[in-house]
Amino acid sequence: MLRHASSPPLPHPSRRLVLGSAAGTALLTAAGTGVATAAPATRAGARAEAPSGMPRTLPADAHAAAAVRAEYLHSWRGYTDVAWGHDEVRPLSGGHNDFFADGRTFGLSIVEALDTLYLMGCDHELARARSWVEAHLDPTQDADVHVFEAVIRLVGGLLAGYRTTRSQRLLARAREFADRLLPAFTSSPTGIPYTHVNLRTGRAHGRAVGLAEAGTNMMEFGLLSRLLGDARYYDASMRAYRAVLARRSSLGLLGTTIDAETGRWLDHTSNAPNPPVDSFYEYLWGGGRLLGDAQLTRWYHQLTKPVLAHQTDVRGGLTWYHGVDAATGARTGPTHQSELASFYAGLLAKGGDVRRGAAYFRSWSAVLNRYPVLPESIDYSTLTAVDPAGQLRPEYANSAFDLWRITGDVAYKQAAWRWFEGLRTHHRVAGGYTIATEVDSSSVRLGDLTPGYWFAENLKYLWLMFSRTPRFDYRNGILSTEGKVLAGAR
Repeated sequence: MLRHASSPPLPHPSRRLVLGSAAGTALLTAAGTGVATAAPATRAGARAEAPSGMPRTLPADAHAAAAVRAEYLHSWRGYTDVAWGHDEVRPLSGGHNDFFADGRTFGLSIVEALDTLYLMGCDHELARARSWVEAHLDPTQDADVHVFEAVIRLVGGLLAGYRTTRSQRLLARAREFADRLLPAFTSSPTGIPYTHVNLRTGRAHGRAVGLAEAGTNMMEFGLLSRLLGDARYYDASMRAYRAVLARRSSLGLLGTTIDAETGRWLDHTSNAPNPPVDSFYEYLWGGGRLLGDAQLTRWYHQLTKPVLAHQTDVRGGLTWYHGVDAATGARTGPTHQSELASFYAGLLAKGGDVRRGAAYFRSWSAVLNRYPVLPESIDYSTLTAVDPAGQLRPEYANSAFDLWRITGDVAYKQAAWRWFEGLRTHHRVAGGYTIATEVDSSSVRLGDLTPGYWFAENLKYLWLMFSRTPRFDYRNGILSTEGKVLAGAR
């Protein structure tokens, strides 16, 4: 399910969200200034040991924020100059990529960028992007779309655009997309959504459903139900959750892939926090926080406890998570870990386990010590790359932001800045930023694609860490797995 550089790319499994700490103590707003200031840790173990390889000094926050914004605009102009209105840009060739379906465009990068442009104060660019979406985004195209990606990217992006601009037309577009995705849920005998649906005809298909695809919709659908006073979206998401949770093993573990029509597990491996299951757990926590839904929060804790009990693997002082048979707890598969799983450090911390979250973050920092940028996947027993590509992933920076909000520890700003310098050194091209086809210990071989999520996530986390923008509520702000501001836009 991973995204690839080829066209059209395959859907990627899931990602992470950003939200305030459970204790609500991550950041305090200076009275009368609108500027957020980091609060000290408030409980034992909340401050983390700084990951090795961190720079000893950081630029001043204002200088760091200016650098981050400049790089975002560099990549944004690379897109707008040659691929405006298309899903994604190919910055080396000057071409474009259709993400969802060949010959169909949804202006994906524009939708992804709406709330980031707002947070960075790029108001002229935001007005242009909003105008394109309101005038040209077509939810009625005859295209089979991946439901998971359409929810987190299009519905989520439009909701974040509404939250930041208050445009009723963006909210109406979000509702229209959600209505056209609903048949994937409502036509399923179990309520577990099919993986694909045709936006025009409503025909749904794809019965082998990765766990993340079954559950990564509650934040967007739940928020839409709340905004519109229409329970259909929340109810569809909740039905899917209940269908999956009814099939937990006696150990409390879930498998990886499930049949939407029969409810039978097609893959019995509990593979958290790796794809394609990762954001299923994330949206239990995030949905609980965003919607004030105690049931979702309880489910998060009930499912996380057995994952930690049965899947933790400490090697050389570094914490990792291996796959197990959900029914027996017996270990399965190799010692591989996806970079996409690095979001879990932040999720664990948000869920109240800062110690484990910090430990997992140090593990990924150890990988970054070995490579100029993070590879797609590694063998954690040796820290060698299994998939040496680098897809401009945002997960490590996401966790750095989460942990910084919760602890106030400058080590996480240092980690994020080192990560940013690696991207700027190795992924930057004249036409913006591009993926890598190969990463080794000293060099990076470039591909030709700027993924749409680049405009939603990567540099947003750093901007929020260094800018202290008054446009975001650092105490209560909530972002989705695609980095969309679903609550907390000022």
